[in-house]
Amino acid sequence: MTMNVEPDRSFDLGTYLSIRRARIDATLEKFLALEEPRALYEAMRYSLLAGGKRLRPILCLAACELAGARAEIALPTACAIEMIHTMSLIHDDLPAMDDGDYRRGRLTNHKMYGEALAILAGDSLLAHSFELIARHTTSIPAKRTLAVVAELGRAAGPRGLAGGQVKDLANEGKSDVGMEVLQDIHTRKTGALLEASVLSGAILGGADAPMKARLRRYAQRLGLAFQIVDDILDVTSTREALGKCVGNDASAGKATYPRVLGLGESRRLAEVLIADARSDLAVFGDRATPLVALAESLLQSLR
Repeated sequence: MTMNVEPDRSFDLGTYLSIRRARIDATLEKFLALEEPRALYEAMRYSLLAGGKRLRPILCLAACELAGARAEIALPTACAIEMIHTMSLIHDDLPAMDDGDYRRGRLTNHKMYGEALAILAGDSLLAHSFELIARHTTSIPAKRTLAVVAELGRAAGPRGLAGGQVKDLANEGKSDVGMEVLQDIHTRKTGALLEASVLSGAILGGADAPMKARLRRYAQRLGLAFQIVDDILDVTSTREALGKCVGNDASAGKATYPRVLGLGESRRLAEVLIADARSDLAVFGDRATPLVALAESLLQSLR
């Protein structure tokens, strides 16, 4: 049974997101200044600094604050998470993967710089993300920093992003993909990094085991809901609204929630997942308002 946990109505999510995005964007700019080889850094910066929701780093900062620490201590990790996410987008858009032409309202990385440089830009962002955490995380016990590195390494590797992409490609064009396979694909491909974002912030903030368990459940449900909403918008929205090509999933025969469940049932499942995610945070009261509001905002994008 789920509880209907509402965020504090005095909380302004738009202002909260705007302030956090500006801080993250400024820090990303600082952490990835132009160096040599210039072409490689330009390709890395082209995708990293192209804007976007910055959802994952914001989740990291919010979880750190929920755990009782200053968001500032998690800022290097939050920026590292955005680098890993950007790597996944660059690689996801490659012709050998999902073959995308537009991302965040502009040409994809390989369309601008060629496939070879796009691959290297993604690889470099992934490597740089871990260096960033190691060099710039201060005033934190080393054990916590190592736990964050392990969490993000798992999310990016075969049990996370990479493994999800392999399973996604392997099931393209299949008409008999069931819910178990579909959920496994997106738990890895989308959910793993969202989960790691929340957990990394919680770990850096000093969360105890029960808090981390609740936040992990919240993040897992949020990750699946996020993918369902993304799948729905790929069917119902436009390239101008999303900043990327729409309809590609259907044309590639990808396993998506609307394809397996239909639009109506997909929407209902997203609503259930968000309600459960809210319930996971009920014990934290108003301290969880940003995380609750972020979950709620997913459903707002369908209205």
